[in-house]
Amino acid sequence: MKYLKLIFFVSLVLSYTSCQQGVPLFENNGNRDWIQKGDAKWEFSDDEITATLLRGSGFIMTKEVYEDFELELQFYPDETINSGIFVRCSESELSYTDCYEINIWDDHPDQNERTGAIVSRAKPILYVETTNTWNTYTIRCKGNRIKAWINGNLTADLENDDLGKGYIALQAAGLGTVRFRNIVLTVL
Repeated sequence: MKYLKLIFFVSLVLSYTSCQQGVPLFENNGNRDWIQKGDAKWEFSDDEITATLLRGSGFIMTKEVYEDFELELQFYPDETINSGIFVRCSESELSYTDCYEINIWDDHPDQNERTGAIVSRAKPILYVETTNTWNTYTIRCKGNRIKAWINGNLTADLENDDLGKGYIALQAAGLGTVRFRNIVLTVL
């Protein structure tokens, strides 16, 4: 009986810790666990995803739906690109009403919607300059709370019941280039 309890306990611990392990998203491994739409040209090279545009917009999106998670990634926007990370998208299309859009656009004409904002829902708590350098975004979706950090600095904290689960997408819009790497999702 002692051994059965020990085996059960070890199984429980392993099960819990495996749920807390991060998994990479948007890998160029032939798995194609994501879809691509729009005008952006997405290229995979040296463990990076690069989106380039002359005009229009485009995105790559997971095929799976996620509810409570922490997403961590690195991004490198040029001075002209309008980009963002979309989470809990209810449809396989991008919209700031059907997704939470965590923005990447330092020079947004409305600075309440700039990098670090949750578009149309939460203006940035702190302005962080991200153009032409590698930065880290951490996005945590737990229950009705969405939080975002850039380079360890809290930029958005939103309580909202509109979207409980959905797809995750990376976006490129307008003109320019944005690069992403080390995209890891941890289910909570």
